[in-house]
Amino acid sequence: MEATRRRQHLVAAGGPGAQLGASFLQARHGSVSADEAARTAPFHLDLWFYFTLQNWVLDFGRPIAMLIERSPRTLPRSITYVSIIIFIMGASIHLVGDSVNHRLLFSGYQHHLSVRENPIIKNLKPETLIDSFELLYYYDEYLGHCMWYIPFFLILFMYFSGCFTASKAESLMPGPALLLVAPSGLYYWYLVTEGQIFILFIFTFFAMLALVLHQKRKRLFLDSNGLFLFSSFALSLLLVALWVAWLWNDPVLRKKYPGVIYVPEPWAFYTLHVSSRH
Repeated sequence: MEATRRRQHLVAAGGPGAQLGASFLQARHGSVSADEAARTAPFHLDLWFYFTLQNWVLDFGRPIAMLIERSPRTLPRSITYVSIIIFIMGASIHLVGDSVNHRLLFSGYQHHLSVRENPIIKNLKPETLIDSFELLYYYDEYLGHCMWYIPFFLILFMYFSGCFTASKAESLMPGPALLLVAPSGLYYWYLVTEGQIFILFIFTFFAMLALVLHQKRKRLFLDSNGLFLFSSFALSLLLVALWVAWLWNDPVLRKKYPGVIYVPEPWAFYTLHVSSRH
């Protein structure tokens, strides 16, 4: 402090080397010019919005763990831990592959075509690079999705299996739950269509329906949480049926998704019918 006061005194007095010392101190401590100090940066709404959204959406483990902990039934800890570990690993694989695939969109990649049929992939040299992109697609669309969604739906079903009550008066959904059914059903519709997991979804839904019928014989009814989850799945199934019926006769998507189960991806529909118009 004493040394600082002496330097300030020399500068104020205009003694030898005062100006040089002041310049040295300003350069050393990174002083800000008057113009820079007067300039005010605008609030970066987009930056902070996406950062906050990322913190909520990409924090996988906590909401899944909370869902299990609130289950009326006591679930085996080993199944819980293994499911969460596999879920996070699969989600991580999917995020890496999906990030690369979305980057390819800026280069002209078209989701409604297979990997080898994409124009930008056909022109790759050497041709062995195409095998690398197909491997990436496999990790993203198959391995990552299986490791992500199988534990996810297993956890949902285990939670659902404990959502039964002997009182029929408790088998009602409150107003806020009714408002959440629509966005929840829409979310599961997106998981089913974009994740290409219709078989897993329909199997889980029928298992839930069978459990409801079985518990009904014991005079047990779904509570509000069980009703919310079951209603969300039912709405999602309806949306998938409408989606498939709408695009049933699309020749390009039919070629991309051959076979008995025809459920087009929203991203494939977007690149084919929306982005191509621009």
